[in-house]
Amino acid sequence: MAKSKTGSFWLTETVTLPPTSASGDRVAGTLDLGAYVDVGDQQAIAIEQVDFIHQVGLADFGGEVTSMLAATDVGGITTQLTDLNPGGVFVRADDNSLIASGTLNINQALGTADADSDFYPDNFGKLEESRMVVNDSLFLVTGVDAAATGAANVFVTARIKARIVKLNTKDWMSIAIQSTASDN
Repeated sequence: MAKSKTGSFWLTETVTLPPTSASGDRVAGTLDLGAYVDVGDQQAIAIEQVDFIHQVGLADFGGEVTSMLAATDVGGITTQLTDLNPGGVFVRADDNSLIASGTLNINQALGTADADSDFYPDNFGKLEESRMVVNDSLFLVTGVDAAATGAANVFVTARIKARIVKLNTKDWMSIAIQSTASDN
């Protein structure tokens, strides 16, 4: 069972898709959790919520979502947050390291966009709607598919609501073994 050591706080990481990124291009960022995770004290991070924010790299970070893609394209921007380094690529949904994923689908011809995101919690005691992380880094990967980005940078920010927790020995070992098995 997990016991909270802190209240909830927010962590953020932003990655930038440069102008005219081609379909299949990926960019990655790393969020250091070393100050929060402590093996000796069985201290982990409980991730309660993950939101993905997409912004156009104009002067005020505003602008139409449809301007994220080139001309009249139809495509999407996909993002994943994992606790093991995927090497700058996306992982399948059955990968144990996947914490959250999201997509922003854009149809230039119709002038529409829709966003979806998923969060994959663990099941440990009172914080059962949280995802427990015992690794010292999180990895954010985003990319564009079926289209190219427009003439401006596209910023994708992961806002992560988390808290520091202390796990009992059994739960700590379960998570650590799962993470090690996923790494092979």
